[in-house]
Amino acid sequence: MKELKSKALWRAVLAELVGMVLFIFLSIAAAIGNQNNTKPDQEVKVALAFGLAIATLAQSLGHISGAHLNPAVTLGMLVSCQISALRAILYIAAQMLGAAVASGIVYGVQPSNVSALGINALNENITPSQGIGVELLATFQLVLCVLATTDKRRRDVSGSAPLAIGLSVCLGHLTAISFTGCGINPARSFGPAVIISDFSNHWVYWVGPMCGGVAAALIYDFLLYPKMDDFPDRLRVLLSGPPLDYEVNGAEHAAAVEMSSK
Repeated sequence: MKELKSKALWRAVLAELVGMVLFIFLSIAAAIGNQNNTKPDQEVKVALAFGLAIATLAQSLGHISGAHLNPAVTLGMLVSCQISALRAILYIAAQMLGAAVASGIVYGVQPSNVSALGINALNENITPSQGIGVELLATFQLVLCVLATTDKRRRDVSGSAPLAIGLSVCLGHLTAISFTGCGINPARSFGPAVIISDFSNHWVYWVGPMCGGVAAALIYDFLLYPKMDDFPDRLRVLLSGPPLDYEVNGAEHAAAVEMSSK
């Protein structure tokens, strides 16, 4: 109840909604705007658009919500015990709503000679299980990058964390576009699918990224750079959020998962 009364929480949820609308609009518009979409340069353009959009929005909104803009990232942060279960649910709902709204906007403004909406689809020579593997690994490197660059225990990170995360998104797209169209973000896949009512193999774009996010959090927190927090403290974060996060009037300094190096 304390967290529900927090103005900071609802500002963060609004930031996820607004950020997702901007992210999906900018990215999908870039993906469908080039009629030569079978050329190799199209993959580079799309990858850069997705990566630059994430970097820009992480810099703009990271201090408000952490700028997850991806249910897989949110789930990874939940497994890492950096956000509460309530915040994770609200974030994912806002992300899905924002993606649907943005996809509807793109659908409404797209040129009459463009019928695509950037929906993810498997390569005709790729099976769903192979698609899950590609999506899992591409998302794994993204969530691992997010966890590592925003780890408050580190003192060796200099430079821009939002840029590093944006480059990670770009890398994932350069790798996976030819195989799955590159989801690595279930909300990004959900938005266009719900607007044009096409859910072919849609489950692949949830199972792969969500498993990748969970795997990245578990491996980073328990194997690569173990946390020594007591279990009760970690459980308290899952139930109520970080201690500084649920002031009734809202803390101006969000303690959780800022997209900036520490």
